[in-house]
Amino acid sequence: MTMFKVHETIFNTTSDGKPMTVLHKKPLKKEKFPAVVIFHDAPGIREAIHAFSQRLAGHGYDVFVPDLYHRHGRLIGFSSHDLATDPSAKPRMYELLAALTDDGIQQDLDVTLKLVDKHNLAAQKGEGNNSKQSNQVYCIGFCVGARAVFHTMMQRPEQFVAGAMWHPSFLVDDTPNSPHLTASEFPGSLYIGFGEADETMSVASMQPFIDAVAPLSDRVTIDIHPEADHAYTWPDTSNYNEAAAQKSWEQTLQLFEQTTAAANRL
Repeated sequence: MTMFKVHETIFNTTSDGKPMTVLHKKPLKKEKFPAVVIFHDAPGIREAIHAFSQRLAGHGYDVFVPDLYHRHGRLIGFSSHDLATDPSAKPRMYELLAALTDDGIQQDLDVTLKLVDKHNLAAQKGEGNNSKQSNQVYCIGFCVGARAVFHTMMQRPEQFVAGAMWHPSFLVDDTPNSPHLTASEFPGSLYIGFGEADETMSVASMQPFIDAVAPLSDRVTIDIHPEADHAYTWPDTSNYNEAAAQKSWEQTLQLFEQTTAAANRL
């Protein structure tokens, strides 16, 4: 597979009346690539998110990461070192996490998609443009970001046709907006990677969601990774599980590649 050099841009925009930053990483080539929106997890946009976005862009994707904590400051992120050494970091992180709302995230997505559209218009002037991909967007969410993937794909099924959830959280709760209540109606293609040993959001606690999407097995792939805990994605944490992270990576790329190929055949 061809790996591309990557260019990074930081967009400064506004959402919900507050300044918002959107991280953008793209292949350093003047042509159009499929767009991917990443919904970050509780630690926010930190070096690990940069590294993941860089890797994904290198595989030929335009990656956009909205700063979901922008209502409280610019690019607030918590590294594993911060969380281990600063007594105030973890309570602050959970405070910001609790302040997130489904509606607020979707407002941030609206703004992000305007940037996607603007970037796509510019890319159409480059060589190798494929207009068949013009409205197709993918999404990836980690932890709480997985809930955002669900609501995004449910509300925008014609645009967000494929997505991935890595060690998801908050897919089952007692609110009317809980994903498990409508998961049986899920319209797109989805990869979900759970950690078998997840101590933050156990597989058992997510079982109502799993049961709801199980009949959609032709479009929804579920992996329960042996021995993997929550946040198995991140190499800079003690929970990193290389086997689980690599399998989720391969499954996600395969899903996006197959979806792109299917769109190009239309």
